Amino acid sequence: MTAPLTPPPPPHEQSPHSSHEAWHAVSEPVGIGPAPHGATAVYGTDGPGMKTEVREAALITVGVALAGALLGVLWWWLAPHVPLVGDRVDNNWVVYLKDTEGEQAIGVDGTFTLLAAGFGVLSALVVFLVRKRGGVPLVVALCVGGLLGSLLAWRLGVWLGPQHNVIAHARAVGKGVTFSAPLKLGAKGALLAWSVAALVVHLGLTALFAPRDPDPYGAAAPQA
Repeated sequence: MTAPLTPPPPPHEQSPHSSHEAWHAVSEPVGIGPAPHGATAVYGTDGPGMKTEVREAALITVGVALAGALLGVLWWWLAPHVPLVGDRVDNNWVVYLKDTEGEQAIGVDGTFTLLAAGFGVLSALVVFLVRKRGGVPLVVALCVGGLLGSLLAWRLGVWLGPQHNVIAHARAVGKGVTFSAPLKLGAKGALLAWSVAALVVHLGLTALFAPRDPDPYGAAAPQA
């Protein structure tokens, strides 16, 4: 007499939910998930977006350019005066330098250059501390704003300085009386000092202290 044959146990039935979860677990790439808390404080890993960067760059350009007014006042205040003397010859007025070997004119250009470079360093430092990221729009904003600020400072300083009509000035003060020449910028290359200084400092700060972009692929897992 043989023992009764018992049917084998039925295979394990999987519910549709479990099979869907298993497929989802396999298909989801490893290492991709929600960013950890605090990883992206404001903008996220991909930055603020082009529209936001352009808007910020426009505001930085305007702010840096308006700072040129302060540069112009400081240049007018700190630049050395070029002494002139007027003389009357045959009912005609002649104006000439009192000190032909003086270096006051060079000092005027040098003062503007040093002040503009200092403003470039300061503006780059402020922008980096506020923004704490690099980017082409920020660099362009600093360069364009620095150039516009230098132009504003140049024209404002000339306007605040002595009058341009030196003959009328000589007549007003009298023969042989020393008066100051109009404030002018002889070396026009000084107008680029602000932009160049801001560019170099901002790129240096970005290279040294800006957060690095995460590796989109992650570290390769070692093969067993």
